[in-house]
Amino acid sequence: MLKKYPVYWENILFLALTHLAGLAGIVYAALVYFSPWTLGLAGLWLTLCMLSTTGGYHRLFAHRAYRATPALRLFYLLFGAASFQGPALRWASDHRVHHAQTDEEQDPHSIRRGFWWAHIGWLFYRTAPTTERSRDLLADRLVCFQDRFYLPLGLLMGLVGPSLLAWTWGDPLGGLLLAGFLRLLLQYHATFAINSVAHTIGRRPYSTTISARDSFVTAFLTLGEGYHNYHHRFPGDYRNGYLAHHFDPTKWWIWTLSKLGLAGELHRASLEAIRRARESAQSPS
Repeated sequence: MLKKYPVYWENILFLALTHLAGLAGIVYAALVYFSPWTLGLAGLWLTLCMLSTTGGYHRLFAHRAYRATPALRLFYLLFGAASFQGPALRWASDHRVHHAQTDEEQDPHSIRRGFWWAHIGWLFYRTAPTTERSRDLLADRLVCFQDRFYLPLGLLMGLVGPSLLAWTWGDPLGGLLLAGFLRLLLQYHATFAINSVAHTIGRRPYSTTISARDSFVTAFLTLGEGYHNYHHRFPGDYRNGYLAHHFDPTKWWIWTLSKLGLAGELHRASLEAIRRARESAQSPS
Protein backbone atom coordinates (compact mmCIF):
# COMPACT_ATOMS: atom_id res chain seq x y z
CA MET A 1 0.00 0.00 0.00
CA LEU A 2 2.72 2.50 0.96
CA LYS A 3 4.70 1.82 -2.22
CA LYS A 4 1.65 1.78 -4.43
CA TYR A 5 0.48 5.34 -3.81
CA PRO A 6 2.51 8.58 -3.89
CA VAL A 7 3.00 10.77 -0.86
CA TYR A 8 0.28 13.43 -0.58
CA TRP A 9 2.50 16.40 0.21
CA GLU A 10 -0.32 18.96 0.03
CA ASN A 11 -2.24 17.10 2.73
CA ILE A 12 0.83 16.73 4.92
CA LEU A 13 1.67 20.43 4.66
CA PHE A 14 -1.90 21.52 5.39
CA LEU A 15 -2.13 19.18 8.39
CA ALA A 16 1.17 20.58 9.68
CA LEU A 17 -0.05 24.15 9.15
CA THR A 18 -3.30 23.37 10.99
CA HIS A 19 -1.42 22.02 14.00
CA LEU A 20 1.00 24.96 14.15
CA ALA A 21 -1.68 27.61 13.63
CA GLY A 22 -4.04 25.90 16.08
CA LEU A 23 -1.36 25.90 18.78
CA ALA A 24 -0.57 29.52 17.90
CA GLY A 25 -4.24 30.26 18.55
CA ILE A 26 -3.93 28.99 22.12
CA VAL A 27 -0.86 31.18 22.68
CA TYR A 28 -2.63 34.18 21.11
CA ALA A 29 -5.70 33.84 23.34
CA ALA A 30 -3.61 33.22 26.46
CA LEU A 31 -0.92 35.87 26.03
CA VAL A 32 -1.95 38.42 23.40
CA TYR A 33 -5.70 39.01 23.30
CA PHE A 34 -8.64 37.04 24.63
CA SER A 35 -12.18 37.69 23.42
CA PRO A 36 -15.11 35.68 24.78
CA TRP A 37 -16.95 36.51 21.55
CA THR A 38 -14.20 34.87 19.51
CA LEU A 39 -14.21 31.84 21.79
CA GLY A 40 -17.97 31.59 21.37
CA LEU A 41 -17.60 31.85 17.60
CA ALA A 42 -15.04 29.02 17.68
CA GLY A 43 -17.45 26.86 19.66
CA LEU A 44 -20.31 27.62 17.29
CA TRP A 45 -18.19 26.92 14.19
CA LEU A 46 -16.92 23.68 15.73
CA THR A 47 -20.49 22.52 16.43
CA LEU A 48 -21.79 23.41 12.96
CA CYS A 49 -18.83 21.78 11.23
CA MET A 50 -19.03 18.66 13.39
CA LEU A 51 -22.76 18.27 12.71
CA SER A 52 -22.11 18.71 8.99
CA THR A 53 -19.61 15.87 9.16
CA THR A 54 -21.60 13.51 11.39
CA GLY A 55 -25.12 14.31 10.24
CA GLY A 56 -24.25 15.32 6.68
CA TYR A 57 -21.16 13.67 5.24
CA HIS A 58 -21.62 10.52 7.29
CA ARG A 59 -25.23 9.66 8.02
CA LEU A 60 -26.82 11.44 5.03
CA PHE A 61 -24.39 11.29 2.11
CA ALA A 62 -22.45 8.12 2.93
CA HIS A 63 -25.28 6.00 4.35
CA ARG A 64 -28.51 7.60 3.12
CA ALA A 65 -29.94 7.07 6.62
CA TYR A 66 -32.53 9.79 6.03
CA ARG A 67 -33.73 12.30 3.46
CA ALA A 68 -32.82 16.01 3.57
CA THR A 69 -34.17 19.08 1.83
CA PRO A 70 -31.91 20.97 -0.62
CA ALA A 71 -31.45 23.75 1.95
CA LEU A 72 -30.19 21.27 4.57
CA ARG A 73 -27.93 19.50 2.06
CA LEU A 74 -26.42 22.87 1.07
CA PHE A 75 -25.82 23.71 4.74
CA TYR A 76 -24.01 20.40 5.21
CA LEU A 77 -21.93 20.91 2.08
CA LEU A 78 -20.87 24.45 3.02
CA PHE A 79 -19.83 23.64 6.57
CA GLY A 80 -18.51 20.27 5.41
CA ALA A 81 -16.16 22.16 3.10
CA ALA A 82 -15.14 24.28 6.11
CA SER A 83 -14.12 21.03 7.82
CA PHE A 84 -11.37 20.45 5.21
CA GLN A 85 -11.88 16.68 5.05
CA GLY A 86 -12.33 16.61 1.31
CA PRO A 87 -15.44 16.94 -0.85
CA ALA A 88 -18.51 15.02 0.29
CA LEU A 89 -18.33 12.91 -2.87
CA ARG A 90 -14.87 11.57 -2.04
CA TRP A 91 -15.45 11.40 1.73
CA ALA A 92 -18.64 9.37 1.39
CA SER A 93 -17.13 7.12 -1.28
CA ASP A 94 -14.09 6.31 0.87
CA HIS A 95 -16.36 5.65 3.83
CA ARG A 96 -18.46 3.21 1.82
CA VAL A 97 -15.27 1.31 0.99
CA HIS A 98 -14.40 1.28 4.69
CA HIS A 99 -17.74 -0.37 5.50
CA ALA A 100 -17.59 -2.81 2.62
CA GLN A 101 -14.01 -3.87 3.41
CA THR A 102 -13.70 -3.26 7.15
CA ASP A 103 -10.31 -4.42 8.50
CA GLU A 104 -9.30 -5.78 5.09
CA GLU A 105 -6.52 -4.68 2.73
CA GLN A 106 -8.90 -2.45 0.76
CA ASP A 107 -10.05 -0.61 3.92
CA PRO A 108 -8.45 2.85 3.46
CA HIS A 109 -7.77 3.28 7.19
CA SER A 110 -7.71 -0.31 8.46
CA ILE A 111 -6.79 -0.56 12.15
CA ARG A 112 -4.81 -3.68 11.30
CA ARG A 113 -2.10 -1.40 9.90
CA GLY A 114 -1.74 0.21 13.30
CA PHE A 115 -3.27 2.97 15.40
CA TRP A 116 -1.20 5.74 13.78
CA TRP A 117 -2.17 4.65 10.28
CA ALA A 118 -5.88 4.52 11.11
CA HIS A 119 -5.78 7.84 12.93
CA ILE A 120 -3.90 10.04 10.47
CA GLY A 121 -1.20 8.15 8.55
CA TRP A 122 -3.51 7.07 5.74
CA LEU A 123 -4.03 10.74 4.85
CA PHE A 124 -0.34 11.09 3.96
CA TYR A 125 -0.85 9.14 0.73
CA ARG A 126 -2.81 9.99 -2.39
CA THR A 127 -5.04 6.97 -2.96
CA ALA A 128 -7.03 5.99 -6.02
CA PRO A 129 -10.52 7.50 -6.50
CA THR A 130 -13.43 5.49 -5.12
CA THR A 131 -16.31 7.55 -6.50
CA GLU A 132 -17.41 4.83 -8.92
CA ARG A 133 -19.46 3.32 -6.08
CA SER A 134 -21.36 6.60 -5.55
CA ARG A 135 -23.53 7.09 -8.63
CA ASP A 136 -26.28 8.42 -6.39
CA LEU A 137 -24.03 11.25 -5.24
CA LEU A 138 -22.81 11.92 -8.77
CA ALA A 139 -26.44 12.58 -9.67
CA ASP A 140 -26.79 15.16 -6.86
CA ARG A 141 -26.19 18.64 -8.30
CA LEU A 142 -25.36 20.19 -4.94
CA VAL A 143 -22.79 17.49 -4.18
CA CYS A 144 -21.22 18.00 -7.62
CA PHE A 145 -21.23 21.79 -7.09
CA GLN A 146 -19.33 21.37 -3.82
CA ASP A 147 -16.95 18.90 -5.43
CA ARG A 148 -16.13 21.40 -8.19
CA PHE A 149 -15.67 24.43 -5.93
CA TYR A 150 -14.50 22.62 -2.80
CA LEU A 151 -11.28 24.57 -2.18
CA PRO A 152 -12.69 28.12 -2.47
CA LEU A 153 -15.74 27.08 -0.45
CA GLY A 154 -13.51 25.59 2.24
CA LEU A 155 -11.32 28.70 2.44
CA LEU A 156 -14.35 31.00 2.56
CA MET A 157 -16.39 29.04 5.10
CA GLY A 158 -13.53 27.62 7.16
CA LEU A 159 -11.01 30.46 7.42
CA VAL A 160 -12.08 33.73 5.79
CA GLY A 161 -15.64 33.67 7.12
CA PRO A 162 -14.74 33.29 10.83
CA SER A 163 -12.05 35.94 10.48
CA LEU A 164 -14.50 38.42 8.94
CA LEU A 165 -17.11 37.74 11.61
CA ALA A 166 -14.57 38.27 14.39
CA TRP A 167 -13.44 41.47 12.66
CA THR A 168 -16.83 42.99 13.51
CA TRP A 169 -15.76 43.04 17.17
CA GLY A 170 -12.13 43.84 16.40
CA ASP A 171 -10.49 40.42 16.53
CA PRO A 172 -9.95 39.14 12.96
CA LEU A 173 -6.69 37.36 13.83
CA GLY A 174 -8.38 35.60 16.73
CA GLY A 175 -11.19 34.55 14.43
CA LEU A 176 -8.69 33.04 12.01
CA LEU A 177 -6.59 31.28 14.65
CA LEU A 178 -9.31 30.15 17.06
CA ALA A 179 -12.50 29.69 15.01
CA GLY A 180 -10.44 28.76 11.95
CA PHE A 181 -7.39 26.69 12.79
CA LEU A 182 -7.83 25.65 16.45
CA ARG A 183 -11.43 24.65 15.72
CA LEU A 184 -10.23 22.65 12.75
CA LEU A 185 -7.48 20.99 14.79
CA LEU A 186 -9.97 19.83 17.43
CA GLN A 187 -12.40 18.63 14.80
CA TYR A 188 -9.71 16.74 12.93
CA HIS A 189 -8.65 14.66 15.91
CA ALA A 190 -12.22 14.04 17.03
CA THR A 191 -13.07 12.72 13.55
CA PHE A 192 -9.82 10.77 13.28
CA ALA A 193 -10.57 9.10 16.62
CA ILE A 194 -13.47 7.24 15.00
CA ASN A 195 -11.02 5.47 12.70
CA SER A 196 -8.50 4.75 15.47
CA VAL A 197 -9.87 4.89 19.03
CA ALA A 198 -13.32 3.54 18.06
CA HIS A 199 -11.62 0.53 16.48
CA THR A 200 -9.41 -0.08 19.54
CA ILE A 201 -11.22 0.73 22.80
CA GLY A 202 -14.71 -0.32 23.87
CA ARG A 203 -17.22 -3.14 23.69
CA ARG A 204 -18.50 -5.21 20.77
CA PRO A 205 -22.08 -6.11 21.74
CA TYR A 206 -23.49 -6.44 18.21
CA SER A 207 -20.68 -8.03 16.19
CA THR A 208 -17.38 -9.60 17.24
CA THR A 209 -16.23 -10.20 13.67
CA ILE A 210 -15.07 -6.60 13.15
CA SER A 211 -12.84 -4.25 15.13
CA ALA A 212 -15.43 -1.46 15.52
CA ARG A 213 -16.33 -0.82 19.17
CA ASP A 214 -18.87 1.07 21.26
CA SER A 215 -17.48 3.65 23.69
CA PHE A 216 -19.10 6.56 25.49
CA VAL A 217 -15.76 8.40 25.43
CA THR A 218 -15.58 8.50 21.64
CA ALA A 219 -19.32 9.23 21.47
CA PHE A 220 -18.79 12.27 23.71
CA LEU A 221 -15.89 13.54 21.58
CA THR A 222 -17.71 13.12 18.27
CA LEU A 223 -21.35 14.13 18.92
CA GLY A 224 -22.49 10.53 19.07
CA GLU A 225 -20.32 8.66 16.57
CA GLY A 226 -18.71 6.48 19.23
CA TYR A 227 -21.34 3.70 19.22
CA HIS A 228 -19.30 2.30 16.39
CA ASN A 229 -19.94 -1.41 16.76
CA TYR A 230 -23.66 -0.74 16.51
CA HIS A 231 -23.10 1.54 13.53
CA HIS A 232 -21.09 -1.05 11.61
CA ARG A 233 -23.79 -3.63 12.30
CA PHE A 234 -26.62 -1.26 11.30
CA PRO A 235 -25.04 1.43 9.08
CA GLY A 236 -28.39 2.52 7.62
CA ASP A 237 -29.78 3.59 11.01
CA TYR A 238 -29.83 7.37 11.41
CA ARG A 239 -28.92 6.79 15.07
CA ASN A 240 -25.57 5.59 16.39
CA GLY A 241 -26.86 5.38 19.94
CA TYR A 242 -30.31 3.87 19.51
CA LEU A 243 -31.39 3.97 23.17
CA ALA A 244 -32.78 7.19 24.64
CA HIS A 245 -29.94 7.55 27.16
CA HIS A 246 -27.18 7.03 24.59
CA PHE A 247 -25.17 10.22 24.08
CA ASP A 248 -25.84 10.93 20.42
CA PRO A 249 -26.48 14.66 19.77
CA THR A 250 -26.42 14.03 16.01
CA LYS A 251 -29.39 11.70 16.40
CA TRP A 252 -31.29 14.38 18.30
CA TRP A 253 -30.29 16.98 15.71
CA ILE A 254 -31.67 14.87 12.84
CA TRP A 255 -34.85 14.06 14.78
CA THR A 256 -35.41 17.76 15.46
CA LEU A 257 -34.86 18.61 11.80
CA SER A 258 -37.47 16.01 10.87
CA LYS A 259 -40.01 17.78 13.10
CA LEU A 260 -39.19 21.04 11.33
CA GLY A 261 -39.75 19.49 7.91
CA LEU A 262 -36.08 19.70 6.87
CA ALA A 263 -35.44 15.95 7.13
CA GLY A 264 -37.57 12.87 6.65
CA GLU A 265 -37.69 9.12 6.08
CA LEU A 266 -35.49 8.45 9.10
CA HIS A 267 -34.34 4.83 8.90
CA ARG A 268 -34.17 2.74 12.08
CA ALA A 269 -33.08 -0.82 12.70
CA SER A 270 -35.90 -2.87 14.20
CA LEU A 271 -35.71 -3.89 17.85
CA GLU A 272 -35.96 -7.51 16.74
CA ALA A 273 -32.94 -7.15 14.44
CA ILE A 274 -30.97 -5.50 17.23
CA ARG A 275 -31.92 -8.28 19.65
CA ARG A 276 -30.82 -10.96 17.19
CA ALA A 277 -27.50 -9.18 16.63
CA ARG A 278 -26.80 -9.04 20.37
CA GLU A 279 -27.65 -12.70 20.83
CA SER A 280 -25.46 -13.69 17.89
CA ALA A 281 -22.52 -11.69 19.22
CA GLN A 282 -22.87 -13.25 22.67
CA SER A 283 -23.26 -16.83 21.52
CA PRO A 284 -20.13 -19.02 21.46
CA SER A 285 -18.58 -19.49 18.03
